Amino acid sequence: MKTFGENLRYFRELTKITQKEFAEKMRTTQQRVSEWERDKVEPSLYNILKILKVFDITFEELTEGLEDK
Repeated sequence: MKTFGENLRYFRELTKITQKEFAEKMRTTQQRVSEWERDKVEPSLYNILKILKVFDITFEELTEGLEDK
């Protein structure tokens, strides 16, 4: 089972962009991206929709294999 943060990091690394570059595309901070990837903070629904657009993926792809908490 995976976490949201692991999936987010997977897609970021797949597109070969740094946390800083991703943060700029998301109009947030690198620190916030790091918190998302480490599952310290969950992104808002608004930011999840932006993530889908940045990576051009579906919600199902982003959440594939997530474990229930």
